[in-house]
Amino acid sequence: MIRFHPLTLPTLITIPGLILACALGVWQLQRLEWKEGLIADVDARIHAPAIHLAEALGLGLETAEWRKVRVEGRFLHANETYLFAVGKGGEPGLHVLTPLELAEPEGGIVLVDRGFIPEALRDPATRVSAQYPGIVMLEGVLRAPQMPNAFTPAPDIQRRVWYARDPEAMAAASGLSLLAPVVIDADATPNPGGWPLGGQTVIAFPNSHLSYAITWFGLALALLAVYLVYHWRQGRLRFG
Repeated sequence: MIRFHPLTLPTLITIPGLILACALGVWQLQRLEWKEGLIADVDARIHAPAIHLAEALGLGLETAEWRKVRVEGRFLHANETYLFAVGKGGEPGLHVLTPLELAEPEGGIVLVDRGFIPEALRDPATRVSAQYPGIVMLEGVLRAPQMPNAFTPAPDIQRRVWYARDPEAMAAASGLSLLAPVVIDADATPNPGGWPLGGQTVIAFPNSHLSYAITWFGLALALLAVYLVYHWRQGRLRFG
């Protein structure tokens, strides 16, 4: 038989704490389910066959992001812009974002992330062989804008270097307007001379929700254990 005579103040403190910790644990499990669904959805999109850009934009950006798209047009190399990046070896560098003037029938301009270059190759004169003069056809992954926040450095307009993927602002700095506020990450098809290095799309969705849930439920159990032990030491909890 268990005899339990709870004290008022510890009980009033413990019950809200238990409710809060358990609620946060359940919320993290719900977030885990959502995140796993998101990861599965993006994986399905990026492995689906490429579709025409116009078809992708017709789906709406929320649905079209991470889809492979096909485009055809002429690069406006004189208006290329640079996005600060870090290479796979940890070295600082840039992504080359070049406006692509689309061929008919849709026309318009979209921004293409052609890939990574070391800082030393920022000057287009160092990679002339990759400056295609004519019509090109390419495939890439459609990406949504990455809006700057309070911690994002301001762009270096003079050097045309940006620190967030903000296609509309990048285009506006060159006096251009875009067909859609998107960036197409070019695939890994090699460029003449080896640079820019395409295929730079990174899919990384942090998913620590299970560990967070375990932490909250663990705190709830610890709080309950402290509560019961305290009452046992006070002689208010007896077994048998």
